[in-house]
Amino acid sequence: MEKVRKKRKWNWAQILAIFVLITLLISMVYAVVNLISAPSGNVPEGEQTKADYSLMLMQCVLGVVVLFLPSLISRKMKFVIPNAMYIVFIVFLYCAIYLGEVQSFYYLIPNWDTILHTFSGAMLGGLGFSIVSLLNNNERVTLSMSPIFVALFACSFAVLLGVFWEFYEFAADSFGMNMQKTMLEDGTMLQGHAAVADTMGDLFVDFLGAFVISIVGYFSIRKNKKWMQNFEFKKVDEEENKSVAKNK
Repeated sequence: MEKVRKKRKWNWAQILAIFVLITLLISMVYAVVNLISAPSGNVPEGEQTKADYSLMLMQCVLGVVVLFLPSLISRKMKFVIPNAMYIVFIVFLYCAIYLGEVQSFYYLIPNWDTILHTFSGAMLGGLGFSIVSLLNNNERVTLSMSPIFVALFACSFAVLLGVFWEFYEFAADSFGMNMQKTMLEDGTMLQGHAAVADTMGDLFVDFLGAFVISIVGYFSIRKNKKWMQNFEFKKVDEEENKSVAKNK
């Protein structure tokens, strides 16, 4: 009797998570080593200072913490995060922290920060829709929202988190960082309108990304198209039932 060999399915979300984790850990070591010997104050353009390596280290530490956050929350709240959403989240972390901070894409690639903020606005908008979907499927919560209200919630949720991120950047800059890009790479401080342009631009594209995904989500609900289905949280018991059904 021949044994039927089951094809092993690769969990790309876990593979990407491990890759990004290793990348961030190596980057932390790199930042610590260079932090010791790096100069402080004004330096020639292109040369990094202690503040740059401090920011790099802080972002990498934050990235490692945030990388595990979805898994911890999902276990605590007993829901499953779809692989599609988790992969998008991991790719965003890699682009924002490793490519952005460690590889200096924020300075090397025009509008890199703007692209990421637009992407994060859309991603957080999708998260807002997932939260509503999870509450709608919770038997202990009586909730019935119109499509327009769900879209408004998703957009507002994304923009609110974008505002909190700007608070974080402002707080970090109080310790000599340059997350809000209020100074040039050579240390020259920007003044007036130029000093707040980065923050206001970030908030605008946060809203733009969230608004676009909210429109998509609105028509998805209104027309019952299930376009957001791959990004919706699932309850643990619901996911287990699907797994059992597939194995029968």
